[in-house]
Amino acid sequence: MTRDVELLAPDTPLQQVVRRMRSRRHSCALFGSDGVPAGIITERDLVAAMERMPENPGIASEPAAEHMSTRPCTVRNDQSLFDALVIARAQDIRHLPVVDDRQKLVGLVTHTDLAQAHFHVIEQQQQLVERAILERTEQLLRANAELQSLSLEDSLMHIGNRRAMDVDMEHTHAHARRHRRPYCVVLLDIDFFKAYNDHYGHLQGDKALERTASLVKNTIRKSDRIYRYGGEELLLLLPDTGNAGEGERITQRILKKLHNAALEHCKSPYGVITMSAGIAHYDPESDPAVEDWHDIVRAADERLYLAKKTGRNRAA
Repeated sequence: MTRDVELLAPDTPLQQVVRRMRSRRHSCALFGSDGVPAGIITERDLVAAMERMPENPGIASEPAAEHMSTRPCTVRNDQSLFDALVIARAQDIRHLPVVDDRQKLVGLVTHTDLAQAHFHVIEQQQQLVERAILERTEQLLRANAELQSLSLEDSLMHIGNRRAMDVDMEHTHAHARRHRRPYCVVLLDIDFFKAYNDHYGHLQGDKALERTASLVKNTIRKSDRIYRYGGEELLLLLPDTGNAGEGERITQRILKKLHNAALEHCKSPYGVITMSAGIAHYDPESDPAVEDWHDIVRAADERLYLAKKTGRNRAA
């Protein structure tokens, strides 16, 4: 974490911000007041501003507030670099301001810090493997379990795993409560999957899981995230999704696309692989008492049960 970070006033001219970033060799600038970050300008923002310079020659004198990204994504100083890595990966960002329990700025985690953390994880993995090779099978199995605990991705479905999901859900819910932002959770479950495995075999079952996860991943929005919740269940996290209707539209698009893909499933009454879905919506304005994200997932699970009970291949 970089501790040599200052907060600039939002009315600081853009040209002065550029000079400060250049002199301090920083890839971003943070803005706010009373120690609380309220916005960020990155090198990407500066490139976008420069592209508009021919039409607006006075852009260099404009206040930084007109070009900064408001509500920067932050992490708490008691969170781990693993948490920061999950959050940065999930939201596709390169700079994470670090705040204390009063939301006061204490530092900045950059892309370089995250890359070093990732390489450290890889080194740990290599060391575990090398150590295990020198020992017996029991130690190898234990090392393999440790390797899985360090991973961010499910090795079969190539989507986020349960551990990464826990970190992302915790952060998303805390951010939603603090900034009064809604989100949706969708639980998806492949219909009659046990019957599929029994008939086609587990190898084909694994391929069906991989193809289904790929189809869902290619259907959702760029800002949405997908995780393997367990077995044949997937969890979709739809941030800044204003109402349950919007979440349902996204879910229905997924269910229709999967049905139209016509992946054979002769043990299903539909003849192809289908999914059921349960949708839960969190709105901090109407649900202020919901303090735990597990309650939202539980609500989605109850809706998933209802979808299965009423015929499957549908959302509830």
